[in-house]
Amino acid sequence: MYDYRYEPHRLIFMIDNKSFFASCEALRLGLNPMEACLAVVSRQPDSCWGSGLIMAASPLAKKKYGLHNVMRVRQLPPKWKAPDLKLVEPHMNLYIKRSIQVLDIFRKYAANEDIHMYSIDEGIIDMTDSWRLFGNDPYYVARRIQKDIHDTLGLYTTCGIGENPLLAKLAMDNSAKHKKSMLAFWHYLDVPDTIWKIEKLEDVWGINTRTANRLRKIGINNMYDLAHSKPYLLKKEFGIIGEQLLAESWGVDRSIIRQKYHPKSKSYGNSQVLTRDYFNQREIELVIREIGEQVAARIRAHNLRAGKVSLYIGFSLFQLAGTTKRGGFGVQRKITPTNINHDLVKELIALFRENWHRESVRTISVSYTDLSPDGTQQLNMLEDFDLQIKRYKLDHIVDQIRKEHGFTSLVKASSLLKGATAIERSNLVGGHNGGNAYE
Repeated sequence: MYDYRYEPHRLIFMIDNKSFFASCEALRLGLNPMEACLAVVSRQPDSCWGSGLIMAASPLAKKKYGLHNVMRVRQLPPKWKAPDLKLVEPHMNLYIKRSIQVLDIFRKYAANEDIHMYSIDEGIIDMTDSWRLFGNDPYYVARRIQKDIHDTLGLYTTCGIGENPLLAKLAMDNSAKHKKSMLAFWHYLDVPDTIWKIEKLEDVWGINTRTANRLRKIGINNMYDLAHSKPYLLKKEFGIIGEQLLAESWGVDRSIIRQKYHPKSKSYGNSQVLTRDYFNQREIELVIREIGEQVAARIRAHNLRAGKVSLYIGFSLFQLAGTTKRGGFGVQRKITPTNINHDLVKELIALFRENWHRESVRTISVSYTDLSPDGTQQLNMLEDFDLQIKRYKLDHIVDQIRKEHGFTSLVKASSLLKGATAIERSNLVGGHNGGNAYE
């Protein structure tokens, strides 16, 4: 199907910090990450442990007690059945610091443009031009990087090696993680003995449960079936994604890490899943205001202003019978480009009031698009110029204070929602701990 002679033949390392959050916590407590029985639990302030969500678990905890991410603490075995299981709260600043330190180690082995941090605990390194500086064998060089990270930070890592990023990722996920050496090298010529042997479609990077179920409906049950399916059938069912799935089944990936993708349109946003259902308009608008101001601070930090605001409101799954047939609503509006909190939040609140019909709210998402450089602030001819300039300057002063002391260190009084205390605002939004920032 594919002639590998014409495909990129590079040397890619995909490196993953094993059980990263749990390992960082184990090391913080002076424990060996591979021998500690530990789970990192996220919970709302002043709530009971049973309502907490497991963010990460150490390898031993997973093996002994069957722990997995996103399960609830109340699902854990009782203390008398798991006396050695430690539950600890997350320390995100620590994880970010360790991730940066791992990146600094990567930079010792490759140029910055040949490194891509895939996530907080995974990185891809194109070693094509540099691996020979550190050894005569790719396995040796990979082991050297693993040892460097362990000796410096105490973290254990798995490494998949491949001739392209896809092969490296699949080698890491489906082979290296199951080896004592925590190393695996997949080549193009190994595809029949590696990728085609993967029985479960969901075990493949980029294939989620929904896509796997659609594939099964057309008779494709594993990666061998996918590799030998009719291209026109995949194209008919999935469009261009079908072509990508076929290429993946043959281990083909033509992306080059140093050729960074720059999207034509960028957006900044944040979403919040609330801890309970909200019916009170004042409380909901308070959360919208907090998220809107947080995203506004981010676009100001990049010297940008927004020409469009978008708001998504997701309703609770539990609705009184007959009250609504909607699962939520998403709306957007073009505005005069600005990055002033007052102007952006005013539009968000207006959108909410125009489209909300007293449904119970569980999810709120805000994003700003149509971004342009913040050269000179465009003033509204219908408002007082001095007042607009004061707002502009005040927002930047507040940004600086929050940058130095944390976002929740300063809570501004609301002109629209009077009487809200700092504690009330923090409890409603959860201090943004539960938010999902995206851009």
